[in-house]
Amino acid sequence: MNEPVALKSQRVVLDDDVRPGAVVVVDGRIDGFLSPSAVPADMPCEDVGSDLLMAGVVDAHVHVNEPGRTEWEGFVTATQAAAAGGVTCIVDMPLNCIPVTTNADALQQKLSSAEGELWVDVGFWGGVVPGNAEHLPALCRAGVLGCKAFMIDSGIEEFEWSRREDLLQAMPLLREAGVPLLAHAELDLGAEVEESDPRAYRGYLQSRPKTWEDAAIAMLIDLCRETGCAAHVVHLSSASSIAQLRAAKHEGLPITVETCAHYLCLAAEEVPDGATHFKCAPPIREADNRERLWDALLEGVIDFVVTDHSPCTPHLKQPERGDFHAAWGGIASLQLGLPSLWTEAQRRGVKLPQLAQWLCASPARFIGQKKGRVAKGFDADLVQWQPEATYVPQAADLRFRHKISPYLGRSLRGQVVQTWVRGERVYNGGEASTEPRGRAILGRAR
Repeated sequence: MNEPVALKSQRVVLDDDVRPGAVVVVDGRIDGFLSPSAVPADMPCEDVGSDLLMAGVVDAHVHVNEPGRTEWEGFVTATQAAAAGGVTCIVDMPLNCIPVTTNADALQQKLSSAEGELWVDVGFWGGVVPGNAEHLPALCRAGVLGCKAFMIDSGIEEFEWSRREDLLQAMPLLREAGVPLLAHAELDLGAEVEESDPRAYRGYLQSRPKTWEDAAIAMLIDLCRETGCAAHVVHLSSASSIAQLRAAKHEGLPITVETCAHYLCLAAEEVPDGATHFKCAPPIREADNRERLWDALLEGVIDFVVTDHSPCTPHLKQPERGDFHAAWGGIASLQLGLPSLWTEAQRRGVKLPQLAQWLCASPARFIGQKKGRVAKGFDADLVQWQPEATYVPQAADLRFRHKISPYLGRSLRGQVVQTWVRGERVYNGGEASTEPRGRAILGRAR
C-alpha cells in the first residue's frame, strides 16, 4: 500500500453538501474525508484553495469511432478532450467504428486499438442488431456494460435497426447477463414536412417529430414489462414522453432515462439557417420542450445527463450547402458537457450537489462502477473547477479531433483547472498529462 496523499479545498462537493475538507487518496481510491485542520502535517497535500473539488464526470454516451473511423475521432483525442472537460470516465458506443461492436471478437479489436491510448477510463457498450442474439452472451461475458439497439435506421449500414421481434429475442439474454438494453428510441412513422428550404432547421425538425420518440418509448416500456430486462432510453428529446416514463417508473419497471446537455441548453428557435453543426437525432426541439425536460430532470424522471458526443469529419456536415437533410447528424461537445449544463442549471437555481448527481453519481451507478462520488472506497476520480468563471470557448481550446461545436462562441460558466483519474493527474491548466493514465473498464462492479 502506498502512503496516503490529500487534495484539499475550501469547497468539496459531497452527496448533499458543499463544505471545506480534504480528500484522502490511497492506491487510487478515496480513503476518507477530513476537515482541513485534521490533515496530518506529514501527509502530502495539494491545496486548490477556493476552487471546487468534485467527483469526475461520467459520460456514459460517447462515440469514439475507433477502430475504423479514426478520421472522425479516436481514443487519444476523445479521452484528452474528456480530461480537459473534467470527465474521468466515458463509455463508448458500439457503432461508427469498424467493425461495429456486436460480438466478442469486435470488442477485442476495439480493446487492442485502445491499448496505451486512454487518458481517462473507458467502458464499452455492445450492440444489438438483427441476427446477433447468439453472440450476446459471449459479448456480455467479454465485459460490455450493456447493449444498444436502434429502433430506426442508424445511418450505418453495418448497424441495422432492430424490430420488435429482434428485441424480444435479445432482451431475455441481456437480462440473464445482468446488463441493460439501451435503445435509440424512434420509430419511423412518416412525417409531414411543410418547410421546403433544406437550409431551414424547421424542416429538419418537422421530419423527426416527437411522435416518433413517443411511439418507440411506448414499445420499449412494453418490452421491458414483458421480458423483465432493464431498459434505458438514450438521449431523450421529446418531453411528450415524460408522462409515460413517469408511469413506468411508478409501476416499478426497470426503466432509466438520459438526456443530453444540448437538449437542455439549446433550442430550435435559435438554430441559424444552414448551421448543420446543430443537427442531431432526435433533433434539438423548441424552447418550451426544453423547459419541460428540465422539469423532468429536476423531478427525477430523467436520471442523468450525457453529451452523446458524436463527431464526424467536417465535410460530412456539408457546411457549404447547409442542407440539414443531407448533413451527417451529431453534436460534438465531449469537453463542454460540464460547463454547458452548469451554465443553464445555475440560472435555474440548481445546487452543485444536484449537478454532481446528474453528471457523476447517477451515470456511474448506471454503468455499475464505484465512481462519481467523493466517498470512501470510490475511485479517486476528481475534477478541480471554477463555477463562477465565465469564458467563450474557441476552436483552439477544443481537444477533440474536429473543432466543430454549436457551443463555440457561446458564453459558458465553469472552467476546469485540473482532472485526476484514480489519483493520477491527467489534465492541468490547459495541458494533458504526458502519459496516458486511463484503463479499459470490463464488466460491472459486483
